[in-house]
This record gives sequence, C-alpha cells and structure tokens, in this order.
Amino acid sequence: MKNQKPKNKIAVIGGGSWATAITKILSFNGHDVRWWLRDQDSVDHIRKYGHNPKYLSSVQFELPEDHISSDLKEVIEQSDWVIFATPSFAFVEIMGQLTPDKLKGKKIASAIKGITQHEHYTISQYLHSEFLIPQDCLSNISGPCHAEEVAAEKLSFLTFSSPNSALAEELASCFKNRFMCTSISNDLLGTEYGSIIKNIFAIASGISIGLGYGDNFRAVLVSEAMVEMRYFLEQLVPCDRDILSPSYLGDTLVTSYSQYSRNRTFGVMIGSGYTINSAILELKMVAEGYYASKAIKALCIDNNLVMPIADAVYNVLYEKMPAESEFNKLGGKLC
Repeated sequence: MKNQKPKNKIAVIGGGSWATAITKILSFNGHDVRWWLRDQDSVDHIRKYGHNPKYLSSVQFELPEDHISSDLKEVIEQSDWVIFATPSFAFVEIMGQLTPDKLKGKKIASAIKGITQHEHYTISQYLHSEFLIPQDCLSNISGPCHAEEVAAEKLSFLTFSSPNSALAEELASCFKNRFMCTSISNDLLGTEYGSIIKNIFAIASGISIGLGYGDNFRAVLVSEAMVEMRYFLEQLVPCDRDILSPSYLGDTLVTSYSQYSRNRTFGVMIGSGYTINSAILELKMVAEGYYASKAIKALCIDNNLVMPIADAVYNVLYEKMPAESEFNKLGGKLC
C-alpha cells in the first residue's frame, strides 16, 4: 500500500535510469508528479505502455498521460518542486530553454552527480549564478543509492542537503517510505563535490579490475581515495563534516564496488584495453566520472591541489597515458 502523505507538485527533469527511479519513488508515495523527457518517442511509449522503454523498463507507472511531457516549460510551470536528474553534460543545453523567471519561486533539487564543463560549476552553483536561485531554495540529493535497487524496492538510503534545513526536511519527507531511508545535511556544496569526485574514484577502481589488480589493492585505493576527497573538500569547502557518513564514504563504496556502477564498468573497459570512444559507445549510458575527471583536474590546477588517484585517472582518460604504467606508478605512491 502506498504511503498516504500530502501531495506535493513535483517536476522530475530527465529520462535516464535515475530520473526514472526518482519518478517511481515519488509516484509510489502519492505525489503529483510531472515527468519531463527530451525524447518524444519515449514520452509516447510511457503514455501508452506505462514504462520507460530505455531505462528500468520493469518499472510500471500509472501517471496521467498529460503528466508525461517533452514540454519543459509546461512541466515546470505546473510544479512547486523541480528535481533535475539529467546528465551533467546536457544540463546547460537543457537549461537554455529556460529563463530565470521560469524558476522564480520554485524549490529546486539536483540529483545530478556531475559538474558543468565550461565554468566547472556544481549544479547548485550554476543555478545560483546563472538563474539567480537563492541558496535557501536549493538542495542536493546524494546516495548511496543505485537506481536498479530502487526499482526492485530494495532498502536504500538518500541524503538531502541544503543550507535551508526546513527545505531539506521537506524534500526528504517526499522520498521517505518503506524502502527508502532519508537523512539531511547542511553541506550542499560538499555533498555535490563528493558525488562528483566519487565517480572518478569508481573509474579508478574499475581500471584496477581491468588491469588484474586484486581486492587488496582496491581496498587501499578506496581508503586513499577518501583521504583525497577529505583533502579536496577541506581546501575548497571547509566545514565540520563527517567524511565517513553515507553521502561521502557510502556513496564512494557503492560506486566503486557495485555491479550497477556505470563508472566502475567504464573503468573496467578502459583497464581491459578499450579505447575511450569504444567504451562510451558500448556502455550506452553516461559515466559522469569521465567528464568530472577533466573538470576536477582544472579545479586542482586552479587551487594548487595534488590528488594522485584523480590525476592517474585524468592521465589515462585525457593524456592518453597507458593505464598499466599509470597504475604502476600509483601503486608505488600508495605503498
């Protein structure tokens, strides 16, 4: 039986697996959900058959036909909450359809675990700078949480971060149900960066698998990755945070180890000898860590930061350095 909660008018922006999972949670909880997908064919399919033809196709929806649309402005206009769940590299282009007045007065959440490529903004930074959204209207959704396990209604965990604790509490209450545990944080920018950086570490984990490294190496790799994450966050977003909490350590662990992790899978392909282009084509989904690696490298250069694991991934992905030699050198640094 669905939870009986007051209905919120919520727009979910995106057509991928995470957007599909979020739509499932919110519709399961009885909220008034409007779902935007760019692809009109997918919109038509969901209206007719009740499931996303491309992602999590086992999930059935009972949304009214007019609540599923490729009209971005209309979907947002009819909602109080707007949750963005698009790939980061497409986000700025999608936002080009909107002007700041279209988001005025809206409560905004980002479920995007990526960074813009031009200014290297997190999503909240971009929305605050380019769309003039007040900080206390912005929030972030972080894991550990894979869409596939949400689809199967396996017990999962989400953290909702905002400098406005009332906003975070309100959003958390929209998601909480028998298979979704929720918590809140005031570390908006820190959880965003954590969600971005952990994807790079997951690629490193995958590369090590492809190269034939064992569990012992990976345990040290992920341990040192958390040291790098703490270092990065302390330099760019200093505050009193517990790096061992689920939104940092938990999200890094699940992304580095899970069979569902596209970043880990992408890394395995690279470590196994795939070219970048062939790995992207075969994966058929977005590995956010690929794009994040270039942006985080730029931020490290700008801020004089040294992150050996992130650097090794960047060198393999963008400097075309052989994965084997880069990870041999990385192994020496980790000893």
